[in-house]
Amino acid sequence: MNAPVNIRMIRENRLLELTWKDGPQTILPFRKVRQECPCAMCVDEFTGRRILDPETVPENLDLAEASLAGNYALRVRWSDDHDSGLFTWVHLRRIGEQMSADTPSPVDPPNEATDSA
Repeated sequence: MNAPVNIRMIRENRLLELTWKDGPQTILPFRKVRQECPCAMCVDEFTGRRILDPETVPENLDLAEASLAGNYALRVRWSDDHDSGLFTWVHLRRIGEQMSADTPSPVDPPNEATDSA
């Protein structure tokens, strides 16, 4: 997968914004990205079982520092001092797709018939 064409940290809202070449934009809360950290401290390397309890990630988590890891991932240091995860573009995009799938689409209000009599 190609790297995003634009990466922006919106610190005041604690959001990571990724714009992809093929059009869609992925907007991820910092906390959600940290909860999905793929490193060996957060996910068992042999079983794939998540070790990190997502609820232990602070609500007010901030992104302390971010840098590119080659052309395939983002290296992040969080305000909780966790810094061992590399977030590949594939992984970040998948988080965004899962969030979109989990979000119910808005329902249009029912059309109310009006009496014209």
